[in-house]
Amino acid sequence: MHDRRFRQAAGTYAVYGVIYWVTALYLQLTVFPARGPLVLWFGLGALLAVGVPWLLWTRRAWFERWILSRRDLTRILAVLVALRALAVARLALGGAGSMRMPSMGGGVPPNAVGAWVMALVALATAVMLARAAWGPEERAG
Repeated sequence: MHDRRFRQAAGTYAVYGVIYWVTALYLQLTVFPARGPLVLWFGLGALLAVGVPWLLWTRRAWFERWILSRRDLTRILAVLVALRALAVARLALGGAGSMRMPSMGGGVPPNAVGAWVMALVALATAVMLARAAWGPEERAG
């Protein structure tokens, strides 16, 4: 049961990571001016979208021994993703002068619906992460 929750959280995070990675790529290519070493940042984003679910999917003895337990990693991620959901929701609520999500396909004008969708994706991911992180531990029979 416990591993199932972590696998569900890993799958949800993978979907979240890909959605956010593709959205960031879209925004960078169509809306925002190119700055800095983009290959580095988008490479790091892709690594997170794949690496985090891999770490959550099953226990990794080397990771849990030397870095962080899977439960602790999931707790940290749940808080960070929930904060991301709040930040994106604030962008969606912003006034006409605020920086919001652009409408897909057109770049401009900004579209609050896109920001709400991204906030809901992040919120759903945070809920799945929290469910795995703070759920009861499986007991050995």
